[in-house]
Amino acid sequence: MSLSINTNTSSMVALETLNATQTALSATENAVSTGKKVATAEDSPATFGIAAQMQGNIAGQSAVNDGLTFAAKVVSNADSAANNILSVLNNIQQAVTSLGNNSSSSTSVSQINDELKGFFDQIDSIAGGATINGVNLLTGAGSAANKTTYAGLSPSGTSMVYVTGLAGQTSTLNGFGSMDNLSTQSKTTAKTGTTFSEMLGIAATTFISADGTQSSISPTMTLASMISDVQTAIQDVTRFTSKLGASAKTIASLSSFGSTLSDNLTAGVGALTDADMSAESAKLTSLQTKQSLAIKSLTIANGQSQNILSLFQG
Repeated sequence: MSLSINTNTSSMVALETLNATQTALSATENAVSTGKKVATAEDSPATFGIAAQMQGNIAGQSAVNDGLTFAAKVVSNADSAANNILSVLNNIQQAVTSLGNNSSSSTSVSQINDELKGFFDQIDSIAGGATINGVNLLTGAGSAANKTTYAGLSPSGTSMVYVTGLAGQTSTLNGFGSMDNLSTQSKTTAKTGTTFSEMLGIAATTFISADGTQSSISPTMTLASMISDVQTAIQDVTRFTSKLGASAKTIASLSSFGSTLSDNLTAGVGALTDADMSAESAKLTSLQTKQSLAIKSLTIANGQSQNILSLFQG
C-alpha cells in the first residue's frame, strides 16, 4: 500500500467501521434503556404497525371486559331481587291459603287483604330498588315500555345490550316485562303495568268471603283463583331467575375468554416489540469492545501520515 498524505485509506476504513459500530451500539443502548427492540416505526415499520394495531385491540378488549363486568353485576343484582320477591310470594301464598280457614269472618278477610297489599308494596319496593346505573330488569311493562340501553347509558332501561366481542358483537338481555309466554292468569287483568306486582297479575287480587263481604280492592277472586294466580306468579319469577342464571353463566364464560384474549394480545405485542435483555446485554458488551478497537484502529491509521516524515529526515 502506498503512503499518501492526501488519501489515508486505512483511516477511512477505520472510520467507517467505527461509525457502523457506533450506530449499532446506539440501537442496543436504546433497547436496553427502553426494554423494547421495536420502540418506534423507525426500528421496524412493519412490526411497529402490527403491534400498534394489536395495542388497539387490547384497548378495545379492555372496554369489552368492563362492559361484561357491568352486565354481570346487573344480572346478579336482578337475580338477588327476584329471589327476594320469591320469598315474599311464598308468604303471599301462605296468607292466601289461610283465607280458607277465615272466609266466614269479614274482619279476618279485611286483615288478610291489608296484609296482601303490604306484600305487594314490598314486592314493588324490591323490584324498584334493583337498579344499577339506570338499568333495572324488574321494572317497566311489556314491549311498549321497554327501553334498550348500552350498559346503563339510558335511564330506566328495562333491557340491556352489552358488547361481547372486539368485532362489535352484542347480546341483549331483556327484563321481566319482555319475557315471552308469561303464564296466563285466570283473572281478566292483563299482565302489564308500571309495577312488578301488576306484571305478576296479583296486585289487584282480593278475596271475596263466603258471606259476600269484600274489601274495596278489585277485581274480586275466589280462593282457588287467588291461589292459582299466586302459584303462577311464582312460576313466572322462577322462570325469570332461570333465565338470569343462564345469562350469568354466559357472561362469566365471555369474561373468562375476554381475559384470556387480553393476555394473549399483550403477550403477542411483547413478542413483537420486547427486547431479550440477556441477548442485548451480551451485544452491548461486544459492541463496546468493538468500539474501543475501532477507535484504536483509527488512531493507528491516523498516525501513518506521521510516518511519512521519517522518510525525509536526514
